[in-house]
Amino acid sequence: MDYVYGPGRNHLFVPGPVNIPEPVIRAMNRNNEDYRSPAVPALTKTLLEDVKKIFKTTTGTPFIIPTTGTGAWESALTNTLSPGDRIVSFLIGQFSLLWIDQQQRLGFNVDVVESDWGQGANLDVLASKLAADRYHSIKAICIVHNETATGVTNNLATVRKLLDDYNHPALFLVDGVSSICALDFRMDEWGVDVALTGSQKALSMPTGMGFVCASPKALEAAKSARSVRVFFDWNDYLKFYKLGTYWPYTPSIQLLYGLRAALDLIFEEGLDNVIARHARLGKATRLAVEAWGLKNCTQKEEWYSDTVTAVLVPQYIDSTEIVKRGWKRYNLSLGLGLNKVAGKVFRIGHLGNLNELQLLGCLAGVEMVLRDVGYPVKLGSGVAAAAAFLSNTTPLIPSRI
Repeated sequence: MDYVYGPGRNHLFVPGPVNIPEPVIRAMNRNNEDYRSPAVPALTKTLLEDVKKIFKTTTGTPFIIPTTGTGAWESALTNTLSPGDRIVSFLIGQFSLLWIDQQQRLGFNVDVVESDWGQGANLDVLASKLAADRYHSIKAICIVHNETATGVTNNLATVRKLLDDYNHPALFLVDGVSSICALDFRMDEWGVDVALTGSQKALSMPTGMGFVCASPKALEAAKSARSVRVFFDWNDYLKFYKLGTYWPYTPSIQLLYGLRAALDLIFEEGLDNVIARHARLGKATRLAVEAWGLKNCTQKEEWYSDTVTAVLVPQYIDSTEIVKRGWKRYNLSLGLGLNKVAGKVFRIGHLGNLNELQLLGCLAGVEMVLRDVGYPVKLGSGVAAAAAFLSNTTPLIPSRI
């Protein structure tokens, strides 16, 4: 039984961890086995090949690490950079802030470009820094693709264009924790050197797997990078890749089988269809927010996220009470406002293995919560706006045509 029981099922609409589909749960319901037997390396080989597909790369080398997104961050940094290296990193919300903190604690010279929370990365500043860096002292550009705290998505194609325009050799490192497998992401086309994500986001699995994909340029940089790394050292993996056993230390057998099921579901739906579904759900959520008379924390349409919407509340309402009331009364889990936007926003996650009717149930719950905390919402207004859009845009389920 759950620690705190509530009838029915919990309606999980935080931007990660997300709902786990039943086929993934069933796939993980198995005993341990010897990861040195022929079966696990054979499974791992297919997983590595298929993980490359969600990054949209044919040239990248993937690593599946028993960790979270934070560990994947550390792996990306320590394998490609040396202490004292100058890196440009964009501070636009809580998770970019945490990555910058890690960069600084690892001893890098971090050139922080800060924007107001609700804005995207200031790429004009990046352009000026690249233009001024004639001796190529900048060794890496680090950017969060989708800032989960504020619902802001950055334009990675523009970052690559700037690097190319200035013929700058800096590595391009991307946190794709809440974007990869849900938002349009093209590692090879955009010239991303290291990209990473976590199992508990768009892959719709439990927490515990970090996925890192490295370009040939990143692997070459790793040969001379002097940062200390042990658990996250790519070289250990590459040695075991050559041996055909793949694992330098013990993986989670259950998560490997869960990953196989999760990837199968994504490929059965079609990755492009998955991305289009997230776009529909994101748009529907934003229409509901507009119908409620509330504002999106994200300040421009070009930055709107299709995996999470951060909703600003009036000053007389503490958004923390919205999250508490949703959980206490309706078994609805929403995301808290974090750090600078604590008490000012609540977040609706529309990420992972999720469909239109599930989202409409969430939006109905949010309306009831808003009424409970004293906001004069017209019940049904947001649901109607979202439903009108979804009824005109939701295609037939591909596997049932």
